[in-house]
Amino acid sequence: MELWLVLGMPLLGTFVLAAVGARRYAPEVNVGMSLGTLLAASLLVVRIIRNGPLLMGHEQFFVDPFNVFLVALTAFVGFTTAIFSRPYMRIEEHHGRLNARRLRLYHSMYQLFMFAMLLALLTNNMGLLWVAMEAATLSTVLLVSLYRTKASLEAAWKYFILCGVGIAQALFGTILLYFAAERTLGRQGMTALLWTHLNAAKADLEPTVMALAFVFLLVGYGTKVGLAPLHNWLPDAHAEGPTPVSAVLSGLLLNVALYAVIRCKVLAVGSIGTLMPGRMLMAFGLFSAVLAAFFLWRQRDIKRLFGYSSIEHMGIITFAFGLGGSVANFAALLHMTVHSLTKSSIFFTAGHASQTAGTQQMDGIRGLVGISPTIGWGLMLGSLAILGMPPFGVFASEFLILTTAMREHPWSTPFLLIALGVAFAGIFMKVQPMAFGENNAPKLPHSPALVPVFVHLAMVLVLGLYIPPALAEWYRAAARLIG
Repeated sequence: MELWLVLGMPLLGTFVLAAVGARRYAPEVNVGMSLGTLLAASLLVVRIIRNGPLLMGHEQFFVDPFNVFLVALTAFVGFTTAIFSRPYMRIEEHHGRLNARRLRLYHSMYQLFMFAMLLALLTNNMGLLWVAMEAATLSTVLLVSLYRTKASLEAAWKYFILCGVGIAQALFGTILLYFAAERTLGRQGMTALLWTHLNAAKADLEPTVMALAFVFLLVGYGTKVGLAPLHNWLPDAHAEGPTPVSAVLSGLLLNVALYAVIRCKVLAVGSIGTLMPGRMLMAFGLFSAVLAAFFLWRQRDIKRLFGYSSIEHMGIITFAFGLGGSVANFAALLHMTVHSLTKSSIFFTAGHASQTAGTQQMDGIRGLVGISPTIGWGLMLGSLAILGMPPFGVFASEFLILTTAMREHPWSTPFLLIALGVAFAGIFMKVQPMAFGENNAPKLPHSPALVPVFVHLAMVLVLGLYIPPALAEWYRAAARLIG
């Protein structure tokens, strides 16, 4: 029952908001639907903790500690982003950037996007996972192009083309996965693509076919993770779409795409019996982190800046999953959590900062602490958190990843330190004058909803100081499943 509610609430919200999304009360409906999804996800978490993994819908849906953790995180950030988007989108309408028709599209596509991500997380069918990722791509293309400016349409087109090519590679990888499964499991139709069946028989899957399948799946889903050199769509999509879309892209969609990669990695490792899948993840992760860190220095747009920061952090998480083992997987899951919470809060403040200044160019954003202390301090604290300053949780997860890398692969440590150091200097140098410079910009016509910012940052701070035993055990259980 809980699983159907998790999927049913955003799907119902899509149709409801397609009908009433232009009304004045539509933002409240969007928040209400997102709250319903969060409550349903909480019930699902309780059930999994009490009863263990769950198979439903003729084995088409599977829930274990790994994906239920991401379901809870997705539902929570989706809810807080819906709260943030209420005043943000009204300010955009006040400034004439949106009309009633586009607001209807935004609200309905937001719920469809949430549904597609939750479906990708909960399905047991690798074919349906591909369909859900494609649905997430199509819904976000419409959201990125919401402003209908030349720049937003170009960003949406680039996003569609690059991710379309990537998702085509993932489709070919899925076909190869089916080919390997059919030779082992026999002709079972779509049930041959059930992850639980594949996982049980992974040692018998053809290693050569599985190695080739993993390469295509990594390239395909890695495009949506934003791994270099497949990352070009990500900064543009973050910069040109509405800020709530940037928040859920960085905070949620990248996690979901990486989840798909890790599910495929488990199968590939069990079949191939070598370290090749992990080594590929480490290579892509390190390259992404280092490349993104240097590109940070060239950015002049605040949302592009933090878009490249997302590439860097997804690279670090991918590298940690490539390391494997209980500690590295634990650290990767913790980093996914704190990155989602921190990066979404940064985009919340960056969105209102650009509305206050009337520009996304960092040279035009100054003195936020004096104009709006909540926006200025939210941006500054969020930036310090994402840069790994103690005692925030990002420091704890990065420390675990670094120490594990030093112990198991010392050669990788200089690359990680270079990425972290360059990113720290680049972001801090750009954010500090935005927060504490001088500016006389007018205040916003609607009060910004910044409670989610400080709720997120408080959670990240707590996770840096103390991980509750129940949450730590949850991470350990998920880390064991990943292997």
